[in-house]
Amino acid sequence: MLVRAVSGANAGSAGRRVVVLGGTSEIALAIVRELQSRAPREVALVGRDPSGLAHAAEDLTGAGCPRALTFELDARDLDRHEQVIGEAFDGLDGADIVILAVGVLGERGGLPADTSGALEVLQVNMVGAGSLLIASARRLRAQGAGTIVVLSSVAGERARAANVVYGASKAGLDALAQGLGDALHDQGVRVLVVRPGFVHTRMTRGLNPAPLATTPQALAHVVVDGLDRGAHTMWAPRTLRWLMLVMRMLPRPLFRRLKQ
Repeated sequence: MLVRAVSGANAGSAGRRVVVLGGTSEIALAIVRELQSRAPREVALVGRDPSGLAHAAEDLTGAGCPRALTFELDARDLDRHEQVIGEAFDGLDGADIVILAVGVLGERGGLPADTSGALEVLQVNMVGAGSLLIASARRLRAQGAGTIVVLSSVAGERARAANVVYGASKAGLDALAQGLGDALHDQGVRVLVVRPGFVHTRMTRGLNPAPLATTPQALAHVVVDGLDRGAHTMWAPRTLRWLMLVMRMLPRPLFRRLKQ
């Protein structure tokens, strides 16, 4: 198959071909729409909900995307990751930007009452998402260029009693993404880790918003700006960077008292 030339590792947000892992994610789709508002994008949406993927693809083509392909894959189906990611890349004749937006919130609190649910959060957010990250990185390294946007969370910077399992799962993914970003830096592959705070989405509906809550659209602006600036880590909103610096330095007795 003839593969079109890929964008350089520092091409910012200019890449035309976008693969979305977690293809019904409101945040990921907002990022694609923000990219599309600047230039046409061909998109491959990968996710576990066929009807949701079809609706998202229709929405993106209506927004001007020349092509929006869909591929069904559950993050827990580890044996199919390489195959389906390969199909998504091949469908676009390669990829310039990969957005990894796979995750579930699960039960909030400390020691889980539902062990199976807690294990599912770990498997989806850390093992499944990590496997997808590794498979995507391999494909981009083989191309010699490309960028992966990894949607992490400030919850992973220091796991709180209010969301122990979710925070731990994001911490694992975040560390993997940062390490791969360093390992692949000289091989043409860039990794941008995005650490949002509370985002108003379906996943957080019904929860009390944390301070500095944001929206998918506002987060998308932060991500695209990070791509264009060549950043390796972004917080959304940006002021969270300084708040989390303080949070990481809090003595443990004080940190334990945080309820949100």
